[in-house]
Amino acid sequence: MASDVSAVPCGVLGPPTRPTAVWPPLDFALGALACCAACVFTNPLEVVKTRLQLQGELRSRGSYQRHYRGVLQALWVVGRTDGLRGLQKGLSVGLMYQGVMNGVRLGSYSYCEALGVTSFHGGSLLSGAGAGAVGAFIASPAYLVKTHLQAQTVEAIAVGHQHNHLGVFDAFVTIYRRDGVIGLWRGVNGAVPRVMVGSAAQLTTFTSAKGWVSHTQWFSPNSWLIALIAATISGVAVAISMTPFDVISTRLYNQPVDEFRRGRLYQGFSDCMLKVCRSEGVLGFYKGMGPVFLRLAPHTMLSMLFWDLMRQQSVKDNHS
Repeated sequence: MASDVSAVPCGVLGPPTRPTAVWPPLDFALGALACCAACVFTNPLEVVKTRLQLQGELRSRGSYQRHYRGVLQALWVVGRTDGLRGLQKGLSVGLMYQGVMNGVRLGSYSYCEALGVTSFHGGSLLSGAGAGAVGAFIASPAYLVKTHLQAQTVEAIAVGHQHNHLGVFDAFVTIYRRDGVIGLWRGVNGAVPRVMVGSAAQLTTFTSAKGWVSHTQWFSPNSWLIALIAATISGVAVAISMTPFDVISTRLYNQPVDEFRRGRLYQGFSDCMLKVCRSEGVLGFYKGMGPVFLRLAPHTMLSMLFWDLMRQQSVKDNHS
């Protein structure tokens, strides 16, 4: 086994062993810290992903100007137009989102591991989805503001609705004054299924892949390469499964609202899905697939690697 804090799900390598529990508050903190560390490196790709997903909103291919034509070109355009700071737009609130959402998500999943819930058939999948839903709901206001800020840019390369916030604090205040507390959770109906799917795919595949790599005995039992390879496999699964939900979530978060505090473009998750399909085709759900993978794969690798290593160290410290 890779470590006594890793879990092998039922049906992969036979009966699993229950992981040694990390103190829940500490595990929440470790999950938050791991994902914040990963966010610093992957935030430029998040900016590009947001722009690509908003480009050509509800318009057929060829009927709009394409400011962004791929990951590298988009990074160049943003860096040239907005400067290096433009590539890190929304970083502070992104760290807030990652800390809250993933602290709750990874901490809750770890608690389910300690209780033995993940040892049951389908338990790992359900635990990952449930933990993701709770984390996404609590952290939704931060993701809302992050999306607004990352979509903002100069008119020459602007895509999607421009909210023109002056900063993170101004964004929270403006949304609260205009829409009240409920307005801060606008778009949560797209965020919850997005994170449920991504979390279930990430945590299930990471746990399974880590058990498989450990079983092959390619590396020493406590090698960090085991977590790295497992996280790489997990990142691919997350990118493929979550991109359509990511597109819908971005659209719901960024849309303007009318005087009755209703979305001007979409009435909800199902309405957004139907409109994107009719206007942009099935491929519209995979807009920004390149940066989604390039962001999610390293983010998953880094966050799951950091989390796993910190948990191992925590358990070692407790035993010493």
